[in-house]
Parts: sequence; C-alpha cells; structure tokens
Amino acid sequence: MKKINYHRQLEACLGEIAERGERPRLLLHACCAPCSSYCLEFLSEYFDITVFYYNPNIYPQEEYYKRVSEIKRFLGEFPLKNKAELSEGEYKPSDYFDAVKGLEDIKEGGERCEACFRLRLKAAARAAEEGGFDFFTTTLTISPLKNAEKLNKIGMEEAEKAGVKWLPSDFKKKNGYKHSIELSAEYNLYRQDYCGCIFSRRERQEEKRKSTLADKE
Repeated sequence: MKKINYHRQLEACLGEIAERGERPRLLLHACCAPCSSYCLEFLSEYFDITVFYYNPNIYPQEEYYKRVSEIKRFLGEFPLKNKAELSEGEYKPSDYFDAVKGLEDIKEGGERCEACFRLRLKAAARAAEEGGFDFFTTTLTISPLKNAEKLNKIGMEEAEKAGVKWLPSDFKKKNGYKHSIELSAEYNLYRQDYCGCIFSRRERQEEKRKSTLADKE
C-alpha cells in the first residue's frame, strides 16, 4: 500500500484556502510549547487559531502546569501574523488512566500511545464541533517519535464522528521539527525530555540509568 503524504495533503488544503481568500477558524490541539512553535508560525498565515491544550496524560501535576505556563508565555511573546488564543481543557489524569487501562506495560509508541492519541483527539474534535471551528488538528505530528499515519487516521475518524473537518498534517516534514528546535532555542522554551505520561517518564529515567552505568564501566 502506498504511503500517504499528509504534508502534501496539508499543502493542497492550504492552497485551496488561499485561492478562496478565506480565513477559517482552526482548533489546534497542542502538547507543549516547543512542538507548537513551528506549527503556529506556519498555520497562522492561513487560520485564526485557538490553541487547545488538553493533555490529561501529563505526569506529574507540576509538569502539566509547567507546560501550560510555557505555552502561555510563548503565545504572549511570539510575533504571529495573527494572534492565537489559548483554550485549556480539563486536567483530569483519571481519564487518561481509564483510557490506557490494561496497556500500562506496552512499550512507548504502541497501543497505549494510540489510546492516548484517541483520548486527546476525541476531546479536540468535540471542542471543535462545540466551538463551531472550521478545522481541527494537532501539533503531535511534528515529533519524529510520533506516527503521523496513526495520528491522521485517528483524527479523521474522530472528525467524522463529531461532524467537523480534520486538517491533515505531518509537521515534521520540510524541516518543521528542526525549525521548532531553533525557535525553542531562540525563545528559551522549556523542552521536556519525555513525552509526558508516567510510563514514558519511567522509560526515560531507565534509559538515563543505563547510560550512566555504561559510562562508569
């Protein structure tokens, strides 16, 4: 089966929007400030954006609020072509743990992550429908560690259920991820070293422990 180029689909959609001279409203689900940086810079050319910060997977609570604070700071400092607003979803970790129940021991990148994607994109689709947005999408596809195909598939499924339009994306393409790192450095953004959940945090800590032991040998 031929692999779908979601970035090309995004460019085609943006081209149609530009031709029509429209400025649609976009609900952009965001996971953190660094990942949002390039996505916002790129998309603000075409949309009126509301950043939807819904991430009940983040652990611990202090980490969640640190990331919220950082994205608020970035939105206030970054000179977007058109200013973006922030909408914060409910931080209820129990919703995340319910969504991944039985998948706790699966390695990062597997079914547990897919369940987490589904939880967040379902909430984003609902918020887009309730808010009357023209499109919704997520910054998650900018990460080289996230499967853009899975994210777009889930996004399209949840969009159809909610009756809203999904904006396809693979923001890591065309040096998007590289540029997000450059913007993070320029604005001194806090870059976490794990995805966000308690399981990815444990995996990262174990990797560090093994690396430290290897260095001592």
